[in-house]
Amino acid sequence: MRIGVGYDVHRLVTGRPLVLGGVTIPFEKGLEGHSDADVLVHAACDALLGAAGEGDIGRHFPDTDPRYKGIYSIRLLESTLTILRAKGYSVVNLDAVVFAEAPKVQPYRDEMQKIMARAVGIDPQRVNVKATTTEGLGPIGRGDGIAAMCIVLLAEMKDS
Repeated sequence: MRIGVGYDVHRLVTGRPLVLGGVTIPFEKGLEGHSDADVLVHAACDALLGAAGEGDIGRHFPDTDPRYKGIYSIRLLESTLTILRAKGYSVVNLDAVVFAEAPKVQPYRDEMQKIMARAVGIDPQRVNVKATTTEGLGPIGRGDGIAAMCIVLLAEMKDS
Protein backbone atom coordinates (compact mmCIF):
# COMPACT_ATOMS: atom_id res chain seq x y z
CA MET A 1 0.00 0.00 0.00
CA ARG A 2 1.18 3.50 -0.83
CA ILE A 3 -0.32 6.87 0.12
CA GLY A 4 -0.02 10.10 -1.85
CA VAL A 5 -1.07 13.71 -1.28
CA GLY A 6 -1.67 16.35 -3.95
CA TYR A 7 -2.49 20.06 -3.86
CA ASP A 8 -3.21 22.61 -6.57
CA VAL A 9 -4.43 26.19 -6.78
CA HIS A 10 -5.38 28.40 -9.73
CA ARG A 11 -6.48 32.00 -10.11
CA LEU A 12 -10.08 32.76 -11.14
CA VAL A 13 -10.34 34.87 -14.32
CA THR A 14 -13.09 36.04 -16.63
CA GLY A 15 -13.47 34.52 -20.07
CA ARG A 16 -12.78 30.89 -19.14
CA PRO A 17 -15.14 28.05 -18.26
CA LEU A 18 -14.95 26.69 -14.73
CA VAL A 19 -14.10 22.98 -14.73
CA LEU A 20 -13.88 21.05 -11.45
CA GLY A 21 -13.64 17.29 -11.22
CA GLY A 22 -14.27 17.04 -14.94
CA VAL A 23 -17.57 18.94 -14.68
CA THR A 24 -18.15 22.31 -16.33
CA ILE A 25 -19.92 24.44 -13.72
CA PRO A 26 -21.93 27.54 -14.65
CA PHE A 27 -20.03 30.44 -13.07
CA GLU A 28 -18.97 33.94 -14.11
CA LYS A 29 -15.27 33.04 -13.92
CA GLY A 30 -13.05 30.09 -14.73
CA LEU A 31 -9.60 28.96 -13.67
CA GLU A 32 -6.49 30.26 -15.39
CA GLY A 33 -4.01 27.68 -16.64
CA HIS A 34 -2.38 25.94 -19.59
CA SER A 35 -4.92 23.09 -19.57
CA ASP A 36 -8.54 23.50 -18.46
CA ALA A 37 -6.97 24.30 -15.04
CA ASP A 38 -9.11 21.76 -13.17
CA VAL A 39 -7.52 22.08 -9.70
CA LEU A 40 -9.38 19.05 -8.36
CA VAL A 41 -8.12 16.72 -11.07
CA HIS A 42 -4.63 18.21 -10.91
CA ALA A 43 -4.48 17.56 -7.16
CA ALA A 44 -5.62 13.98 -7.80
CA CYS A 45 -2.93 13.48 -10.47
CA ASP A 46 -0.25 14.78 -8.12
CA ALA A 47 -1.46 12.52 -5.30
CA LEU A 48 -1.47 9.45 -7.55
CA LEU A 49 1.90 10.19 -9.13
CA GLY A 50 3.42 10.91 -5.72
CA ALA A 51 2.12 7.67 -4.24
CA ALA A 52 3.69 5.76 -7.14
CA GLY A 53 7.01 7.58 -6.77
CA GLU A 54 6.54 9.20 -10.18
CA GLY A 55 7.05 12.87 -9.38
CA ASP A 56 4.26 15.27 -10.19
CA ILE A 57 1.91 16.48 -12.91
CA GLY A 58 4.46 18.98 -14.23
CA ARG A 59 6.96 16.20 -14.86
CA HIS A 60 4.56 14.16 -16.99
CA PHE A 61 2.35 16.88 -18.50
CA PRO A 62 4.42 20.11 -18.58
CA ASP A 63 2.69 23.41 -19.23
CA THR A 64 5.38 24.14 -21.82
CA ASP A 65 4.12 21.30 -24.04
CA PRO A 66 1.57 22.48 -26.62
CA ARG A 67 -0.11 19.03 -26.56
CA TYR A 68 -1.61 19.95 -23.19
CA LYS A 69 -2.83 23.45 -24.14
CA GLY A 70 -6.53 23.55 -23.20
CA ILE A 71 -6.66 19.79 -22.56
CA TYR A 72 -9.56 18.35 -20.57
CA SER A 73 -7.72 17.36 -17.38
CA ILE A 74 -9.63 14.09 -17.07
CA ARG A 75 -7.43 12.96 -20.01
CA LEU A 76 -4.39 13.65 -17.79
CA LEU A 77 -5.98 11.61 -15.01
CA GLU A 78 -6.54 8.72 -17.43
CA SER A 79 -2.91 8.95 -18.54
CA THR A 80 -1.85 8.97 -14.90
CA LEU A 81 -3.69 5.68 -14.41
CA THR A 82 -1.72 4.22 -17.32
CA ILE A 83 1.52 5.24 -15.57
CA LEU A 84 0.32 3.64 -12.31
CA ARG A 85 -0.68 0.39 -13.98
CA ALA A 86 2.70 0.18 -15.73
CA LYS A 87 4.30 0.36 -12.28
CA GLY A 88 1.97 -2.36 -10.97
CA TYR A 89 -0.41 -0.20 -8.91
CA SER A 90 -4.16 0.14 -8.74
CA VAL A 91 -6.16 2.84 -7.03
CA VAL A 92 -7.94 1.83 -3.81
CA ASN A 93 -9.60 5.15 -3.00
CA LEU A 94 -9.37 8.89 -3.51
CA ASP A 95 -10.51 11.57 -1.04
CA ALA A 96 -10.46 15.25 -2.00
CA VAL A 97 -11.49 18.67 -0.78
CA VAL A 98 -12.10 21.80 -2.84
CA PHE A 99 -11.40 25.17 -1.19
CA ALA A 100 -13.64 27.88 -2.69
CA GLU A 101 -15.93 30.68 -1.56
CA ALA A 102 -18.07 30.13 -4.67
CA PRO A 103 -19.59 28.39 -6.49
CA LYS A 104 -21.21 25.71 -4.38
CA VAL A 105 -19.74 22.29 -5.24
CA GLN A 106 -22.44 20.12 -3.66
CA PRO A 107 -24.82 20.12 -6.68
CA TYR A 108 -22.00 18.71 -8.88
CA ARG A 109 -20.36 16.37 -6.37
CA ASP A 110 -21.92 13.09 -7.51
CA GLU A 111 -21.07 13.76 -11.16
CA MET A 112 -17.48 14.69 -10.25
CA GLN A 113 -17.09 11.48 -8.29
CA LYS A 114 -18.43 9.38 -11.18
CA ILE A 115 -16.22 11.05 -13.78
CA MET A 116 -13.08 10.82 -11.65
CA ALA A 117 -13.81 7.23 -10.61
CA ARG A 118 -14.21 6.18 -14.24
CA ALA A 119 -10.88 7.84 -15.09
CA VAL A 120 -8.99 5.91 -12.39
CA GLY A 121 -10.85 2.62 -12.82
CA ILE A 122 -12.66 2.37 -9.49
CA ASP A 123 -16.22 2.36 -8.17
CA PRO A 124 -17.60 5.90 -7.60
CA GLN A 125 -18.17 4.98 -3.94
CA ARG A 126 -14.38 4.92 -3.58
CA VAL A 127 -14.10 8.57 -4.62
CA ASN A 128 -15.11 11.27 -2.17
CA VAL A 129 -15.26 14.96 -3.04
CA LYS A 130 -16.13 17.59 -0.48
CA ALA A 131 -15.80 21.36 -0.34
CA THR A 132 -15.19 24.07 2.18
CA THR A 133 -14.72 27.82 2.25
CA THR A 134 -11.88 29.69 3.88
CA GLU A 135 -14.36 31.90 5.77
CA GLY A 136 -13.36 34.91 3.69
CA LEU A 137 -9.68 34.64 4.60
CA GLY A 138 -6.82 35.02 2.12
CA PRO A 139 -6.91 35.00 -1.68
CA ILE A 140 -9.35 32.10 -1.85
CA GLY A 141 -11.60 33.82 0.67
CA ARG A 142 -11.57 36.97 -1.46
CA GLY A 143 -12.68 34.91 -4.46
CA ASP A 144 -9.38 35.27 -6.30
CA GLY A 145 -8.90 31.53 -6.82
CA ILE A 146 -9.84 27.95 -6.04
CA ALA A 147 -7.64 25.25 -4.53
CA ALA A 148 -7.96 21.51 -4.02
CA MET A 149 -6.22 18.85 -1.97
CA CYS A 150 -6.37 15.12 -2.50
CA ILE A 151 -5.14 12.00 -0.74
CA VAL A 152 -5.05 8.57 -2.37
CA LEU A 153 -4.31 4.99 -1.47
CA LEU A 154 -2.68 2.67 -3.99
CA ALA A 155 -2.29 -1.10 -3.82
CA GLU A 156 0.06 -3.37 -5.69
CA MET A 157 -1.82 -5.29 -8.35
CA LYS A 158 -1.91 -9.02 -7.92
CA ASP A 159 -0.52 -11.16 -10.75
CA SER A 160 -3.35 -13.04 -12.45
